[in-house]
Amino acid sequence: MDEHHLLAPGPTPVPENARLAMAKRLIHHRSDEFREVFRRVRSGLQWIFQTDEDVITLTSSGTGAFEAAMTNFLSPGSTVVVVGGGKFGERWADVARRYDLDVVEMDVEWGEAADPAQLADILADREDVSMVTVTHSETSTGVLHPLEDLADVVQRESSALLAVDGITSVGVHDVPMDELGVDVLVGGSQKAFGAPPGLGFVAVSARAWRRQPDDHLGGYYFDLSRERRRQSQDQTAFTPGISQVLALDVTLDMMRDEGRRSVFERHRLNAEATRTAVDAVGLELFGARPSNAVTAVLAPDGIPAPQIVDRMNDTYGAVIAGGQKHMSSELLRLGHIGFFRRTDILTMVSSLELCLRDLGHSADAGTATAAAQRVYTNASHQDVPSEP
Repeated sequence: MDEHHLLAPGPTPVPENARLAMAKRLIHHRSDEFREVFRRVRSGLQWIFQTDEDVITLTSSGTGAFEAAMTNFLSPGSTVVVVGGGKFGERWADVARRYDLDVVEMDVEWGEAADPAQLADILADREDVSMVTVTHSETSTGVLHPLEDLADVVQRESSALLAVDGITSVGVHDVPMDELGVDVLVGGSQKAFGAPPGLGFVAVSARAWRRQPDDHLGGYYFDLSRERRRQSQDQTAFTPGISQVLALDVTLDMMRDEGRRSVFERHRLNAEATRTAVDAVGLELFGARPSNAVTAVLAPDGIPAPQIVDRMNDTYGAVIAGGQKHMSSELLRLGHIGFFRRTDILTMVSSLELCLRDLGHSADAGTATAAAQRVYTNASHQDVPSEP
């Protein structure tokens, strides 16, 4: 049987009605039919990003979208402060160096949340900072950095633009872009949006557009000014991922039907059920300030994390993720981002419990499942959103 449950922190399962939308005849991207779809998508993205500004859709991964966010608002030699703390936060330093930018890295221990006071000290010492980058939900560690406090520091201590990787936080956590004063916020289709990989989103503040330098590094394909002009006409500058846009139109509509607060609450509840279940079988959470997108846990002593990941896939048909870089042998990452139902979470934690027992980790049968079920059972009727 070649059936697998996709339970990683992205890509996430695509709802059936979105897959069916992709299976329809291909439409032309310069047609009125596409314009109508894209108009709805643009409105839906503004709604979930909580901004009055344009949210630009690029046919790229989230990494491409964040590279565009950096290069379109920086000049050669600009100074960038990169808040680290994980593979993805640190990636933006690598991107900046490719463009010979002056990079100031704010070191954050993996598993810990960024300290706003540390950022304030860095900014106090550097008056030439053009941009600060933050990965809000650090998928490699399962940590949610304190964005509101970090944004306050950036605004209070500098004139720098704040660019936020929200790839696994937009649609999971409440990220009111305009209210927080975020200048650039990036997302990706394959995360909370439940669409296939291939679309990146860049929301840009009016302040950032006013500050865009004439000699920015944006290049040709990732020229956001050109995309902004074209997308204001419900078109794209180049051929987009048409089928992905059709799927996104469906999943954004699903999110709006559910309601923004209910979407956030569903993610919170699924995350709580997962964390409670892994704690019940004796696993240790890794992230000091957990994200509701992914639960990162340390593998039990004597059982390498890759062995658990492989057995989950091969024996139980459950695809979870391992650790990144130096945490590859120690860390397990359980995804609950996107259109997960409670039954998906129960499948994940029960499969994990069985897998651990197979590999010699002692846990009473049914412990994880019972713990997760209690979380769902104890949730009051008013607090529980309708299932998607």
